[in-house]
Amino acid sequence: MISLAGVALGFVFYMVAAALGISAILMAVPYAYDALRFAGVIYLLYLAWQALKPGARSPFEVRNLPSHGVKKLFLMGFLTNLLNPKIAIIYLSLLPQFIKPELGHVLGQSLVLGGTQVVMSITVNGLVALSAGAIATTLAGRPMWLVIQRWIMGTALFALAVRMALDSRK
Repeated sequence: MISLAGVALGFVFYMVAAALGISAILMAVPYAYDALRFAGVIYLLYLAWQALKPGARSPFEVRNLPSHGVKKLFLMGFLTNLLNPKIAIIYLSLLPQFIKPELGHVLGQSLVLGGTQVVMSITVNGLVALSAGAIATTLAGRPMWLVIQRWIMGTALFALAVRMALDSRK
């Protein structure tokens, strides 16, 4: 849940940046977008390798994890979201469609719409995080599923990294 708070702050960062027009720089300066995109690609490839390397374990496998401080958990969630340039693009392309300048307070409308998306995202992801323990316990009795899941996840992360690397700005 602490990492989710970091993810939420990443959403808020991009939402406010889009509302203020700052994230338009990512679209106007191709190198800025590309730098962020390739940082995301490297991170996804790292996660894919962690899932697929010899001796890797499934994230659903119940185990004792090293204790990370609140600051590190929060920062991991925040950086994960900041390294996803698609978030900025979503806010830049989605929010303006629902803004009605004739109603005034364009910034206020942008913040309310973006804030609604952040709240909905946190709610859905929070429910997933809260149910993960029960799912992990259930899957612990099915070791073959853990192997299959690890390969599916690693392959999906790798495919996402390749897609992000080859994706042009849209």
